[in-house]
Amino acid sequence: MLNFFKKYRFFFLAMAILSAIILYLFNTALTPKKFLKIYSPADVSPELVDTTIQYVSRNHKIADFSFTNQNGKTITQNDYKGKIYVADFFFTTCPTICPIMTDNLTWLQEQIKNDPKVMILSHSVTPDIDSVPVLKAYAEKKGAIDGKWNMVTGKKEDIYYIARKSYLAVKTTSSKDLYDMVHTENFILVDGKGRIRGFYNGTNLDKEVKGEKNVKQLLEDIKWLSANEK
Repeated sequence: MLNFFKKYRFFFLAMAILSAIILYLFNTALTPKKFLKIYSPADVSPELVDTTIQYVSRNHKIADFSFTNQNGKTITQNDYKGKIYVADFFFTTCPTICPIMTDNLTWLQEQIKNDPKVMILSHSVTPDIDSVPVLKAYAEKKGAIDGKWNMVTGKKEDIYYIARKSYLAVKTTSSKDLYDMVHTENFILVDGKGRIRGFYNGTNLDKEVKGEKNVKQLLEDIKWLSANEK
């Protein structure tokens, strides 16, 4: 028996290698490749989208913008050109979900601070209250890194329009004020081409909830985009 195995040892070795290759190929073929959807207004709940674009189903990108950050600097789309970034909407006096969301962004910032391709952009939905000095104090309290995380204010109508026409993430109120906004818990992932690639529950760091993605899953998707975007 020993002589038999010696005689055909190269054959058995070749078969073992071939079997390993076949198993690898099968496993690769059966393992789904990661893919991040490109979102358009038609993919999102109508209550979060301006009525003029609710039925747009392709080629949606974040529109040009100009806001003022916590340092009094004008921030435009050029500051985020070619960057992967996370956008959200908040206000500094919010007593409910904002502190949780901002703490989770602080955690996220720590994870991506050494990746120059990734940034954060937080928009105040109460710009009449959140002046530059107020945003500066809030940014310092939360540990926002200059150049990595911009907290911005601006004209209320401009923030309203970018929230509902670009990021598809803010509800309206029943108020007579056309530009009254109710921000959601959403974090929005935007790729280097200005396209929305995901929505995440900004109040949920790591719990698994059916039908939604948490902040740790957001980090995984950021890493995937960072490694795969050209």
